[in-house]
Amino acid sequence: MQLPEDQFRAGHIPADIYRQIPHGTDLRKVVIVQEAPRSYKGPIVLTLVIVAGSIAVLLVIAFVVQVIAGAAIAVLSASGGISYTISRNNKHK
Repeated sequence: MQLPEDQFRAGHIPADIYRQIPHGTDLRKVVIVQEAPRSYKGPIVLTLVIVAGSIAVLLVIAFVVQVIAGAAIAVLSASGGISYTISRNNKHK
């Protein structure tokens, strides 16, 4: 028996726990309950979902802002209020 868990499964009671059992207790009826090991799967998945959701929200916001800006430019240029051009001037000496 290498691990303490093996001793628990085999019915052995460690000395520190044995000292806490009241005198006159039938040791054949003693049940030792161990706490389950901590699982990190839930917090990791939750973090990944939050990050993916945040990225999706930012992409949607960027797309909506782009559509609104394009629509505003189209409306303003159609009404003659403003024109928007992209000029690429090359300056040669």
